[in-house]
Amino acid sequence: MRAVLEARRKAAAVRGEELAAELERVQTDLADAEEVLRRRVIGLGEYLEALAEEEAPALVAIGSSQRKPVGPRRAVPHRQNAGGVEDLSVDYQALMAAALEAGGDGLGARRAAAVLGWDSASASRVEGARARLKRLVERGWLVEEKPGRFTLPAPEQGSGAGRPGAGS
Repeated sequence: MRAVLEARRKAAAVRGEELAAELERVQTDLADAEEVLRRRVIGLGEYLEALAEEEAPALVAIGSSQRKPVGPRRAVPHRQNAGGVEDLSVDYQALMAAALEAGGDGLGARRAAAVLGWDSASASRVEGARARLKRLVERGWLVEEKPGRFTLPAPEQGSGAGRPGAGS
């Protein structure tokens, strides 16, 4: 009886080792697939932005507005070329509002994904949100003083905000 139990224990141990090795292989494959997906999401975002920039001059020429300058329309305009946050799409406006709420702590990509209504547990969604935050940094809407923490830029000195004696 003891020999039978010992044989079963050894078989169970071998099966456990096989399953652990298979689990490690599957986890590695999953991590690789998530990395590929993350890169594809970022690439798709960049492609769509470039496509929007290419198509925008034709649309501007057809129905030009007196208020907007002629030229390529970016998905996220440069801050100095925009009238304000209202020139951003709804998603980007939500990110700007979340950055304002975050204050000095800064907005992280995981929180940004949640603000956008995305699954913040999904690595690809978090990376997509990070790409949007980086785009806002590139265009002057946000700054990344600490890696992964996005905040509003400090107000400019000549803007008149916070000037002494404004309330007296």
